[in-house]
Amino acid sequence: MVKHIILWTLKDEYSKEEREEIKAGIKEGLEGLKGQIPGLLDIQVNTGRLESSNADLMLDSTFEDEAALKGYSTHPAHVAVANGRVRPYTKTRSCLDFEI
Repeated sequence: MVKHIILWTLKDEYSKEEREEIKAGIKEGLEGLKGQIPGLLDIQVNTGRLESSNADLMLDSTFEDEAALKGYSTHPAHVAVANGRVRPYTKTRSCLDFEI
């Protein structure tokens, strides 16, 4: 199995209320992919963070294998969420993929 972990920081221009709405939209969009993409076993978005954090939200997803992760990255449902709910609002992205 493969873990795919992403940390995002939102753009600075958003108010606290806007940030909460954006994070909720990202969570809903990404978690809604479960059952739609072959090889995607689990997907969770954590939007709660302590003040000591330097990221705004985290994606924690599990795939059957590396091929399933590659398929996810180009799957139309994922691309739609990434382009519509994630990329327009984020300024930084860090990724860690690893076998478990």
